[in-house]
Formats: sequence, structure tokens, C-alpha cells
Amino acid sequence: MRRFPEPITNLVATFSRLPGVGPKTALRYVYYLLKQPSHDLEVMARALTQLGERIGTCPRCFTYTELETCFICQDPKRDPSILCVVEESRDISTIEATGQYHGFYHVLGGSLNPIEGMTPDVIRYRELEERLKAEEGIKEIILALSPTNYGETTIMFLQKQLAPLGRSFSRLARGLPLGATLEFADEITLGEALSQRRSIQ
Repeated sequence: MRRFPEPITNLVATFSRLPGVGPKTALRYVYYLLKQPSHDLEVMARALTQLGERIGTCPRCFTYTELETCFICQDPKRDPSILCVVEESRDISTIEATGQYHGFYHVLGGSLNPIEGMTPDVIRYRELEERLKAEEGIKEIILALSPTNYGETTIMFLQKQLAPLGRSFSRLARGLPLGATLEFADEITLGEALSQRRSIQ
């Protein structure tokens, strides 16, 4: 295998840690960056540094935010009776783009997948349970998880565990194809799924 200077090798290894990026793609990224002006590289490096320094997690909904509490949780115009449970922070952006939802959110941080170590103790199930106990005004919980096997398992788990709290549960309508993730759903399909959500019996 060809040997590269240490800075190239280190950056290839870093890019290879990104989802969907293998060694060849990582090397292509590095070669592209080597052709860019040093000023552009400095801007990129500064942006990455600020990402780690300025972005934290909202203590209420667990989305990423630059504020102490995210702007959605601070919005007095949101409907406090509805809570939408999603897997990842990026799902909030996708749902917000539909303009169909005006309640609050809770980010689990993943779905149940014991093979990869995603157990109930790892996802933010306990935090969700505590929030529902503390916020009695929440009447409906929308389980807006991706329609994968892991998403379905997580929905069933949450419904069973949280049922004693006496809330109404709903899920996204089947406008989303089985096996897809919310990240790649278009706004129209996701909007239909939100507006046609159904109760879980």
C-alpha cells in the first residue's frame, strides 16, 4: 500500500470515521482539500473548532443548540399539549420544514438496537419518562420514528412502558416507505404522514 505523508494519513483516517465514507472516498476528499487556498482551509478548520466549542445539547429536548435552551423549547407559541419523539436532532429540521407541526420535541438519540449497544439505558427513554411525569400538560405523544425494524421495536417499547402514564399515543401515517429514514423524506411525504398520524391501540 502506498505511504502518504503523516498529515494526509491522519486526515484520511479522520474522514473515514464519517458515516458512508471509506478510505478511497476519504483520500479523494483530502486531495480536493489540498487544491484549496490555505485561507479556505483555515475557515473550514475554524468552523469545525466552533462546532465543538459552541454547540451543546438542550437540557429539555436534547437537540443540538448554541443557546442554553433551544429556541423551540423557548417558543411560547408552541402547543404544549403535543410532544413529538424523534430519533435524532436532524429529524426535527425535517419535520419543521413541513410546517405541519407546532408542538415540542424529545430526541431519543437513536432507536433500540441491542446488537449495536442501543439499549433502553442508552437512548433517552428515562429522560422522556421523567419529562412526561413532570409536564402533565402533555396529552399526546407522537412517536415519529423511522419505519425500520428498529424504529418499530422502539415504538412498541415506548408505548408499553409509557402507557401507565395515561397519555394518548400516535404515530406517523404510512406515507413513509418501510425501511426509509426521516432524514431523506421529502417535505410533502412527511407533511402527509404528520397530518394523517393515527392513534396506537
